[in-house]
Amino acid sequence: MGMRGVRESARVGGEESGSSLDAPGPAWTDVPAIIAVMRNDGRANDQLRPVKITRSFTQTPAGSVLWQQGNTIVLVTASISQELPPFFKENKPGGWVTAEYVMLPGSTPQRKGWPKIGHTDSRGTEIQRLIGRSLRAVLDLSKIGPHTIALDCQVLQADGGTRTACISAAWVALKDAVAKLPREMPGAAKPDATGAIPQPVPARYDPAYYDPNAAVIDQLAAVSVGVVDGDVRLDLDYFDDSRAGVDMNVALTASGRFVELQGAAENGEGFDRSTMNRLLDLAERGCQGLMGYQIDALGR
Repeated sequence: MGMRGVRESARVGGEESGSSLDAPGPAWTDVPAIIAVMRNDGRANDQLRPVKITRSFTQTPAGSVLWQQGNTIVLVTASISQELPPFFKENKPGGWVTAEYVMLPGSTPQRKGWPKIGHTDSRGTEIQRLIGRSLRAVLDLSKIGPHTIALDCQVLQADGGTRTACISAAWVALKDAVAKLPREMPGAAKPDATGAIPQPVPARYDPAYYDPNAAVIDQLAAVSVGVVDGDVRLDLDYFDDSRAGVDMNVALTASGRFVELQGAAENGEGFDRSTMNRLLDLAERGCQGLMGYQIDALGR
């Protein structure tokens, strides 16, 4: 049984355990009662919030994903342009992936004002850098040609875990966008009358590097974990997050590589290595569950 959905079996010592009334063993009256620790929303400590993914939510971008995780709702769009950042040199093949993040004014109970300068605030700047780094870790940029793929992450409703939801949604939007890159590389060097490509060719325009079908090299998901009331918990909503003694955001690939870890003790007391290991183990299981949702969505 995966991470998704409501668990229907009893949990004993952290493992799933089915039960049968006909199975031999001690009488039920001899078995100590097991009380599952439930959270504000009724979930077990190791349970994801319900997830719903809607691809092609809007029609104009190359990728558009509405991601609903509990009461957190984000819209991530992926747009392709034939432009590169100024720091990109002609001797470097491929393109770039970048991300932007903003919380809309109505995303929180008390209206969140638009930033006074630019499109986001200092928190948003840090988060969009996190999203961009995470996505570039699972994309071979040399294979997408001279394109920039911009992931625009908009938080429509915030109830904890917005940055991790954006990473998970952005990977799906990125997959859709890469699939829509042109078959032939724009601006590629053309063969001469003999059929040979004149040399030397700047790497940016060398079609030998261009292979969008092989550009996405791994799957990516992200989730929050934390310590709340002494319990290690998965996928914190705002109620959990606001009371967490430890809060951590984890981005993980399907091959088991951590690409981002952000963790802090909120109470100033710190936490030990064994607690961190428990958090990472739970985050790994949570990311694997989210990857299942991603694969299901891409198959539809």
